[in-house]
Amino acid sequence: MNEFDLIKKYFLKLSKKNKSALNLNDDVFFDKLKKTVISIDTYVEGIHFIDFKKPELVIKKVLRSSISDLICKGVKPNFYFISGSGNKKSFSKTNLKKITKSLNQEQKKYNIFLGGGDTVYSDKLSFTITSIGFSNDIIHRNNAKFNDDIYVTGNLGDSFIGLRVLKKKIKISRNLKKYFEQKYFQPTLNLDLIKKLKSFANTSIDISDGLITDLEKLINKQKLSFKIYMNLVPISKKLKYLIDSKKISKEFCVSKGDDYQILFTADPKNSRIIKKTSKSLGIKISKIGKISSPSVDSEIIDQKGKKINLKNKGYSHKF
Repeated sequence: MNEFDLIKKYFLKLSKKNKSALNLNDDVFFDKLKKTVISIDTYVEGIHFIDFKKPELVIKKVLRSSISDLICKGVKPNFYFISGSGNKKSFSKTNLKKITKSLNQEQKKYNIFLGGGDTVYSDKLSFTITSIGFSNDIIHRNNAKFNDDIYVTGNLGDSFIGLRVLKKKIKISRNLKKYFEQKYFQPTLNLDLIKKLKSFANTSIDISDGLITDLEKLINKQKLSFKIYMNLVPISKKLKYLIDSKKISKEFCVSKGDDYQILFTADPKNSRIIKKTSKSLGIKISKIGKISSPSVDSEIIDQKGKKINLKNKGYSHKF
């Protein structure tokens, strides 16, 4: 079974009397009375990151992917707790200095603070990060409206190419390698968008598992469908060059996740304010599709205007 079936079958009933758990079907825990928003994520070597040859970059990636859960809800992260399991090699003095230096850089960049954590000796390297913010409200999942426009911030697909580079699955120039690796290890988070997002987004999620997979999660409790136009999905100039020169499928690249961009829906009447926000903040926000009636199937339209069927929509943990 996949991770969501596992949660539904074994853990959902444990949270039934706790409204703040949001039916275990959102990015965060939200206690409206105490204005507290919490997310928690675990990252395991070999699954969430290939290896620990660059500890200073791995730790940045896992922290950013954790606080991304709050940012996409329109909440500023304030504190994080980090627990790690590792051995003398992974937690050597050299590595620990690199890890703490990177964490200090991230704290300054995102104005967040370490609240605590735990360390455990193990031959299996992993990190668990809990991120905490405070807010009167959040942007919930499953709150899309029929005829909403579908938007995404930034560019998609660069991180996946970065992963391919690290796995030596693609041969490209040194400059391109550097660019895509940087996008993999240090996803761009749109902290400046937090306050504005709540004014126009009906529902939101960060793209961690892939565009289509996360869009399906975004409306999984609603009787709605969607229509996505691949020609509107934003990609970087460098990725477009690779797609054209290496004959790589755009649909494949943008469906692999690890982008940590914000995917949201909004009423068409908010299109002007979204364009204005994009321009004033210097943040790329692209309209890529529409929320449709439940009477029609969800559709993905390719570059040539033809309906396509993606065999692999994104990542999912299997148990």
